[in-house]
Amino acid sequence: MNAIIEVKQLVKHYKDVQAVNGLSFSIPKGICFGLLGPNGAGKTTTIEIMEGITTASSGEVLYKGIANNPAFKQEAGIQFQSTALMDYLTVKEVLDLFSSFYRRTTPLSQLIQQCHLSDFIHHQASKLSGGQRQRLLLALALVNDPDIIFLDEPTTGLDPQSRRNFWQLIEDIKRQGKTVVLTTHYMDEAEKLCDQLIIVDRGEIIAEGSPAQLLDQHFQHVFVCLDRVDIPRQLSDELTDSDQNSEQITIESKSVEATLQTLIQANAKLGSLQVRNPTLDDLFLKLTGHTLRE
Repeated sequence: MNAIIEVKQLVKHYKDVQAVNGLSFSIPKGICFGLLGPNGAGKTTTIEIMEGITTASSGEVLYKGIANNPAFKQEAGIQFQSTALMDYLTVKEVLDLFSSFYRRTTPLSQLIQQCHLSDFIHHQASKLSGGQRQRLLLALALVNDPDIIFLDEPTTGLDPQSRRNFWQLIEDIKRQGKTVVLTTHYMDEAEKLCDQLIIVDRGEIIAEGSPAQLLDQHFQHVFVCLDRVDIPRQLSDELTDSDQNSEQITIESKSVEATLQTLIQANAKLGSLQVRNPTLDDLFLKLTGHTLRE
């Protein structure tokens, strides 16, 4: 599958800080590609260089095989994490304004239907709720019928229902064959939406692949979780391979049956027992020593 964007040996210095340290990766057409990393990891700087907002210290970004491709500005859509909307303009007027900036556009009737804007199409854009605002910003990123869309933490601050509604919109975009580049702090979001992803820390890629590939590569166990009060103290002290906190013990188990036998023999109470598969949160913690949202 041909790459729509290639990042080659990207480096960015800010005075004494090296924000990006030789990043290289490519994004195939028609997938959702995730960039994950904590604040200060170089993720935002990398995205801004890809979008043409920030200039790299060295390295290059190729769009459809061409560096500094003039077609990028007309063929890319960007939903920034924070965007100021014009006071006193309605949603319809904002859509008309942004549509006038491009040669190729998506029919506004299609955008209104796709992003579910009809219920507030004549409301002032600056007075929308969080979920309504994000749907409008997505529509603005799609107004030029882009081949590639950058979504920078698009569901931050939304309630769970609004987040899942927004996920469905992204799935709809993928079905149109468009490429989505997603940054997010929500690991369930990345697992749900991303076909491929990279994890960036301290300006370098520390893991890349599909969510399933990464989890299979780094984990050969499941997690057995119990409330600390349900486990005898002597057994709790022996669980040196577990992640312990003040309320719960999480046991890394290669055999749930064997782990349960050990717990039963120690007279542990099993009322709070949960068994779960590793997640991207667990992977990030394993690779960096802290959770993504820290």
